[in-house]
Amino acid sequence: MTKATNTTESTDPQQLAAVQPAVNPDVQVVPLDYPIKRSSGDITQLIIRKPKAGALRGVTLMAVAQIDVKALETVLPRICEPILAPAEIVNMDPADLMSVGATVASFFLSKADKSAFQTS
Repeated sequence: MTKATNTTESTDPQQLAAVQPAVNPDVQVVPLDYPIKRSSGDITQLIIRKPKAGALRGVTLMAVAQIDVKALETVLPRICEPILAPAEIVNMDPADLMSVGATVASFFLSKADKSAFQTS
């Protein structure tokens, strides 16, 4: 005896999102090897969104693309979640800062450059 299975697919957007989350290329999640300590709990990952021109004021594009610490200290509080204080940024583990900085710098690549980089 076999059981009948229900093959009806859900059309509820919330259920679909839970099954297959939408991928937004303008938002990246960066896990931290060394969590940032806060009284409200450790930060184990940062959500980085692609900076718009306003988030880049006061820094040069070249400095951000070169993962300059001072430039990241200025830009990261404007584009990451949770919002980091400058003191938290300068106290990050260098490997974590490099990962976050590389993620920010990757937003400056054109689509053609990204695909060429991924295929090589």
